Amino acid sequence: MSKTDRSPEQQTDRLFATEREPDDFRFDAAVARVFPDMIRRSVPGYTTIIPMIEVITEQYAQAGSNCYDLGCSLGASTLAMRHGIGFDNCSLVGVDNSAAMLERCEHHIALDDHSLPVNLRCEDIQETELANASVTTLNFTLQFVPPEQRNSLLRKIAKATLPGGVLILSEKIRFDSESEQSVQTRLHHEFKRANGYSDLEISQKRSAIEQVLIPETLDAHKQRLKDAGFDRVLVWYQCFNFVSMLAIKAN
Repeated sequence: MSKTDRSPEQQTDRLFATEREPDDFRFDAAVARVFPDMIRRSVPGYTTIIPMIEVITEQYAQAGSNCYDLGCSLGASTLAMRHGIGFDNCSLVGVDNSAAMLERCEHHIALDDHSLPVNLRCEDIQETELANASVTTLNFTLQFVPPEQRNSLLRKIAKATLPGGVLILSEKIRFDSESEQSVQTRLHHEFKRANGYSDLEISQKRSAIEQVLIPETLDAHKQRLKDAGFDRVLVWYQCFNFVSMLAIKAN
């Protein structure tokens, strides 16, 4: 596909604007069509996190290594990594289990002005073979993995990470304190209202996603990353109940 071809049409998120039967959230074609608008209006700081993934990748990508975007969706973080990689001999792999997402991701990558090839794989990230990794990104992906399966995934990532390599992990979190949880949730909902979502949309989206997006505390994430084999874990970004962490493998 030439870079002059048009990107697939992106629509305004109105998926939960009318009464609907309760159902679990799925990354299907309907979500893929509105995903950029949905995530921009739903995730505080998303428009900051994406360009900073490029900055972090630039600092940690190693010559001759592999870089992975696990749960790449439409490719926003994949493209950020692509522009941050400064070596022609790096391999960049984007993985997602939604064919609808990857179809649109292919268009965005084709329209991008960078020459580094991107290998897209439609598969479960838990089945993806990882090796020789310098930068891996889980950008709001781990929260959709069943909690009992998260340890093994992070151990696999840590084992594949080179000395000096990193994992960028962005997640929605919960808080031990009920009062803090209440405040942070209220502020998040106000963020959504400020971005044009109605109370009905907020309520129905929350009902649809609460069985598939299971948040954990920041301390739980940090401990799991260290147990998996990373030596340092730091929070480089937080807005309300959304954070992005950097897990570093020692040299």
